[in-house]
Amino acid sequence: MSSRDDATMTEDGRYLVVAGRRWRATDPAIPEALRQELVNELMAARRLVRSDPEAARPRVQDAKVALGERGDPWWEPTPGGRRVRLAATIRALLRHRDPDATICPSDAARVVGGESWRDLMDPAREVAAGLARDDVIVVRQHGEDVDVTTATGPIRLARGPGW
Repeated sequence: MSSRDDATMTEDGRYLVVAGRRWRATDPAIPEALRQELVNELMAARRLVRSDPEAARPRVQDAKVALGERGDPWWEPTPGGRRVRLAATIRALLRHRDPDATICPSDAARVVGGESWRDLMDPAREVAAGLARDDVIVVRQHGEDVDVTTATGPIRLARGPGW
């Protein structure tokens, strides 16, 4: 893709047009700090493509899905598409942060849900439970690993043993 200076946005704000080619735009409802973090992860993944394409491809995919540029269109989300996007967002944010860092499920909900993020907290915890079952992540509360299905109150998500 060429420079964003050459890009024009469609009237509906859903696509960028660059050199006659249409690309899905990033979901404008993503809070700026989280959007920038996902863009930074996408750029890091793209830099990795030449040296380690097998590691880079899932990182690029997760970042693009989290940003709303792939998968279900962000303007017509489905419940299944939201779950896929929540999982991609959790993985992308954890990849971008330090290996020992954690994220809050609300970070993923804010990316996917915009101003209605609170409506996605239960699905975000359910997606986290699935990722925890697969050992991709661990769920923590007060620094201790917990079962997300029984934990009440705030939790944090960290990279798991199967990361």
